[in-house]
Amino acid sequence: MSLPSSHPGRRTVLTAGAAAGLTAVPLLNGVATAVERTTVTAPDRAPAAQAAQAHRWRNVVIGGTGFVTGVLFHPRVKGLAYARTDIGGAYRWDARKRSWTPLNDSLGWDDHNLLGVEAIAVDPHHPDRLYLAVGTYTQSWAGNGAVLRSDDRGVTWSRTDLPVKLGANEDGRGAGERLIVDPRDSDTLWLGSRHDGLWRSTDRGATWARADFPAEPSPTGQGITFLVAGGRTLYASWADGGPTLRRTRDGVDWEDVPGLPDGPAARVPIRAAYDEAGHALYVTFADAPGPNGQSDGGVHRLDTATGAWTDVTPVRPGGTADDGSRDTFAYGGVAVDARRPGTVVVTTNNRWAQVDTVFRSTDGGRSWTSLKETAVLDVSETPYLRWGEQRPKFGWWIQAVAVDPFDSRHIVYGTGATLYGTRDLVRWAPEIRGLEESSVRQLISPPAGRARLISGLADIGVMYHDSLTASPSRGMADNPVFGTATGLAAAAGKPSYVVRTGWASGGNGAYSRDGGRTWQPFGSQPEIAATAPGPIAVSADGRVLLWSFVHWDGSTHATHRSTDNGDTWTQVPTFPKGAAPVADPVDAGRFYAYDTASGTVYRSADGGLTFTAGAGQLATGDSQFRIAAAPGRPGDLWLSAKWNGLFRSTDGGLTFTKVTSCWASYSLGFGKAADGAAYPAVFQVGSTERITAVFRSDDEGASWTRINDDAHQWGWIGETITGDPRLHGRVYLGTNGRGIQYADPV
Repeated sequence: MSLPSSHPGRRTVLTAGAAAGLTAVPLLNGVATAVERTTVTAPDRAPAAQAAQAHRWRNVVIGGTGFVTGVLFHPRVKGLAYARTDIGGAYRWDARKRSWTPLNDSLGWDDHNLLGVEAIAVDPHHPDRLYLAVGTYTQSWAGNGAVLRSDDRGVTWSRTDLPVKLGANEDGRGAGERLIVDPRDSDTLWLGSRHDGLWRSTDRGATWARADFPAEPSPTGQGITFLVAGGRTLYASWADGGPTLRRTRDGVDWEDVPGLPDGPAARVPIRAAYDEAGHALYVTFADAPGPNGQSDGGVHRLDTATGAWTDVTPVRPGGTADDGSRDTFAYGGVAVDARRPGTVVVTTNNRWAQVDTVFRSTDGGRSWTSLKETAVLDVSETPYLRWGEQRPKFGWWIQAVAVDPFDSRHIVYGTGATLYGTRDLVRWAPEIRGLEESSVRQLISPPAGRARLISGLADIGVMYHDSLTASPSRGMADNPVFGTATGLAAAAGKPSYVVRTGWASGGNGAYSRDGGRTWQPFGSQPEIAATAPGPIAVSADGRVLLWSFVHWDGSTHATHRSTDNGDTWTQVPTFPKGAAPVADPVDAGRFYAYDTASGTVYRSADGGLTFTAGAGQLATGDSQFRIAAAPGRPGDLWLSAKWNGLFRSTDGGLTFTKVTSCWASYSLGFGKAADGAAYPAVFQVGSTERITAVFRSDDEGASWTRINDDAHQWGWIGETITGDPRLHGRVYLGTNGRGIQYADPV
């Protein structure tokens, strides 16, 4: 089994806007410092007075689905562990429930850049203290990073904004940890940045100042990839040339660690772990930061008492794989067994031909055993991990591994989709319950049938949710298996007919006649589909398909039409290139499209053969402006144009009227009407006052009721939302890194 072919996934850079600007205050010596913002349990921008209704929010269960970039056991508290993700926040392990608790759902719309966790740190002497370095991107449009600190294991947080950017969803995100509590002083913390050197706090993270460090930061480099304590000595790695490891014994003066390994295989230090009883520091190296693009690496042990380095690499990259290809890879995660000196585990990374593994040594790295060959994987709780194959894969993107300090046989490691754990070194299963990291692109709640929901996701294709509380029993939609789904639609008058499109190594489209349970690939596809699969629509009677094509770089191509389930396709020259087709839910001959380049809505009355211009002079310039068609009503269209507002047409797109009850609308969907109401419930992510939130209207948009609260915000949530046509008040919401959220009124 292998991952789908390369495709833009949920880690594609968001350009919807940067996080709120943060303030850097100069010190007398000219070095920037970070200042404390406020103590919060929710975002600091309080909403103006508005109607609200309490709801119970939960995740639709899939299980993982994203890159677990770090996992950390507390060294002195049994059962206490934390995990971090690249775009979905951090989690705390609940040993009693054997599940993860999300810790950052209160981060709101303006703080979406802070849902990526660059690093995590615990205080060995104060088990309730927890620290997170957060910030997803370092690009110019992204907001600065922050440090979150908690005295109650992440239940509540205090926040300090940094004058630098962090990159939790960039290359090198599996390295670490870049944040640490000083081994000599619990009030002192250190933070290694990518582009701005080393930072230090002496007041438990409330304020930060740039520290002296003998290396010159690069605006495009990796900087300090990890900080690790070896006794009372603090070690800091460096990945941008020169000595790769430095140390300080007093927190002031740094020196190069002598005798460092060199060569391409030791160019980038990835992670380190210290065996206190054995006075040994183990370091993994690679020729690139990863998780992709690595082809060489190694593992080296430093005797901190003598200063001697030993190469303890389990297997040298570059051999011949079983399929005859070159066995290239690097090393990533490393952890030591606190109960057994000399016992250490390391992981390979980016080993696609031979498949990544976890190596374990009980003699300080002199000999190693690969745990993959004897592993028995049980993914029955998350069947999608089979990826359309008979057996699951041991892992990929393995850059995080940990050994339970209270149970030597309890090892966990993160992959690009889950967190595997074992308690006997043989039987492995996902320890992922409660951790949901998918980036959601499309949602359909069918009006009938066995599924309550069908979802289109980044990286893991399409899911048929026959239960909301268990991972889909059928796993990922196959025939073909997708990476990222780009289109998902059901025939309004024939909901058993569903179509999907997406990135795949085989065909890029498929149809279903049983509501999305089983699939048949399109008999053919336009040539452009392989490199630019875009959104798709299906007529109300299921007879006509319209497929739009948009390349990941934004270039657009001619839309195509099929009347035979995708066996043949013809171009539609009058359809605006790159627009998302929308089918009328009643009239099978009508389709609509919003050309965001010209601000014009186009209409078809002949089953998508030709399109003519309707309403014009609408908002332009953003491909995420979108049309939603109200179920059961011909020509009733709602247009979400972000900060330009919400508009409605009741004449099939000939004219639009602005909805004045809200000033911004990002995504919109419909659900079952309230008792006594003739019109469907309308759900949207938008703004009626000062904040962006989730709203429902039971009076055709005349008024809105907020249905999420400050504890449930999930950063950027503007991609997709829908109500349930069978249950009034239920809403399904797509997030970018916290999976599918759903709620019912309390």
